[in-house]
Amino acid sequence: MTLRLAAWGFVLPAVSIIAVFFLLPICGALALSLTDFDIYALADLRNLRFVGFGNYVRLLETPLFWQAFGNTLYFVIVGVPLSIGVSLCAALLLNSPVARATAFFRTSLFAPVVTTLVAVAVIWRYLFHTRYGLVNYALGMVHVEPIDWLGDPHWAMPTIMLLAVWKNFGYNMVIFLAGLQAIPRDLYEAARIDGASSYRQFVHVTLPMLGPTLSIVSLLTIAGYFQLFAEPYVMTQGGPLRSTLTALYFMYDEGFKWWNLGTASAVAFMLFVPMFLITTLLLRTARTRQWA
Repeated sequence: MTLRLAAWGFVLPAVSIIAVFFLLPICGALALSLTDFDIYALADLRNLRFVGFGNYVRLLETPLFWQAFGNTLYFVIVGVPLSIGVSLCAALLLNSPVARATAFFRTSLFAPVVTTLVAVAVIWRYLFHTRYGLVNYALGMVHVEPIDWLGDPHWAMPTIMLLAVWKNFGYNMVIFLAGLQAIPRDLYEAARIDGASSYRQFVHVTLPMLGPTLSIVSLLTIAGYFQLFAEPYVMTQGGPLRSTLTALYFMYDEGFKWWNLGTASAVAFMLFVPMFLITTLLLRTARTRQWA
């Protein structure tokens, strides 16, 4: 009994913080999503009405919400594998026996993670400027016509995707590097003795041993990419033609531009549904698959 009370004494501060700053806001947002809380209710709570699932039904009937949700899915489906692939390649290069100055390159490649996102987005906006950007200047040197990177609906989201991958891949790279360094070298030596090529060593030794790490990195990356907001907010303001409007940007507009706070809360929970389903699927796959 004494040990149990001591255990609760150690856990209680952390549980209290989680309850106050995590569970309580979630419950409040859920209650808010069932009302028509807007600027009039903000001025006088007597104007607040309970609408049940009316906000959710209205969102499902709003084409702009589906466009924003589709843009978010496109960003996640393309951006997450690209980010993980770049991170894994960088980690493999840094973990190579022939790599030199690894500490310098680790620091350099991780630096974008700790830089201010808004400042970086502003710089990238000028880099991809149609007339004065360095990217189009470099393309002009090889006789390629200038591309309207942020003004063309076909190029705007891929440009933002490149920024997100460059900004975040260093974090995953460090996790992958730690996982690679934890793999016993005896496994590679045994594989080489059996005549396995470098490709077969990667497929049959590296990837299976990196399975749990890959699952964690996938979960973190998917959760982060579903919450895309700052990049399109700074670089394109959701344009052109709403091609970079994301679900989180749509939620921001509803909540802080039009003051439909009940609808904005409903958007948050509708965004939570695919995140929860994908996370559950990944966790179940990680449990059932037998990693080497």
